Amino acid sequence: MSDVTPPSADDEDGLDVGASPTRIVNAEIRHEVARAAVWIAMAGLVFIAVYISQSLLVIFGAMVLAAMIDGGSRLLGRVLPIARPWRVGIVLVGSIAFLTWLGYFAGSTISREAAQFPEIVQEQAGLLFDFLQDKGFEVQMTDVQGLVSQALSGFGTVTRALGGILGGVTTLVLIAIIGIYIAIEPRLYERGFAWMLPKPRRHDFHILVTRMAFTMRRLMFGRLVGMLVEGIFTYLMLRGYGWVTGDDIPMAALLAILTALLAFVPNIGAVISGVLMVLVGFSGGTEMGIYTIVVYFLVQNIDGYFVIPMIAKKTVDLAPALVLSMQLIMGILFGVLGLFLADPLLAMIKVVLERRSEQNEEGDRAALAETERRAKEEVEAARSVAAGNA
Repeated sequence: MSDVTPPSADDEDGLDVGASPTRIVNAEIRHEVARAAVWIAMAGLVFIAVYISQSLLVIFGAMVLAAMIDGGSRLLGRVLPIARPWRVGIVLVGSIAFLTWLGYFAGSTISREAAQFPEIVQEQAGLLFDFLQDKGFEVQMTDVQGLVSQALSGFGTVTRALGGILGGVTTLVLIAIIGIYIAIEPRLYERGFAWMLPKPRRHDFHILVTRMAFTMRRLMFGRLVGMLVEGIFTYLMLRGYGWVTGDDIPMAALLAILTALLAFVPNIGAVISGVLMVLVGFSGGTEMGIYTIVVYFLVQNIDGYFVIPMIAKKTVDLAPALVLSMQLIMGILFGVLGLFLADPLLAMIKVVLERRSEQNEEGDRAALAETERRAKEEVEAARSVAAGNA
């Protein structure tokens, strides 16, 4: 038998180097250092999230698109018992066909109107500012233009991070590609994210994701229905003026499309579309301008008192003031892209808070039940002791 003692796992060269100098012997100090490390890690994650917030917003936009595609696929599944990839493909092909038709329609029907639109709006805005200045208001057109350009500058922040001059197109392409991948196989990404969580947390995570997806689908479905109703009704009302009086309202189709697109942004979109509609209406005279005001109020009242309430019963109900506040914050931070995604993001935050509230209530009920159980055991033990003494 050899007298040589094999080196230990801690001593590669067979020499005792002693305890590690970085080891904290005191258990209390070691615990506090571990807590401090957690806080430092959390601060680092917050810093990283802020630094890449533009990219995270693009990913969230892709998830919103995926929810719309998934919602269309689920609707098709009620009438077409085919595999999910085929249903997703039908939704994508239908969407591309609609956008192609819309582009052709816009190119062949309203291209000249679109070219004249900025000139008409600027001309009518100038007349409005002249009227206000005559009444004593100190309003300058350059000031308003500066405010508009400043509000739109946030979109440049996102686009510069994702492609320079072509950042806007790059952003839309990235949103479309990521959204399609998620919509084709959403469970794959859900399982992958759940895999990184501790096992006790995975069940709650799946519940939360299911509710968020359900809420997002309903919210987007309601938004698309509202856009469709506002666009069609606006076009019919604007065209109806020409059918009755013989004097067509300029750019009726373009105004209807803009109204439908801006309906995706609650509150602010309605105001912008209304202002544009009224400015174009007054370019044809006072009577036409008053009619466009009536059309605007009819569209918003029908959408606000009939369409939205019917949809809100099956979707998430958000307070208007809260939505507007979220839009202002997201618009300042991220520009146009943040403005469009403020409402869906607020809905997801609400779902998370509701689920957290349910978990707290479940914990309170469990704690109360445990307290009652222990109280009963103590009473039974006291009775047993009293019976034994007797």
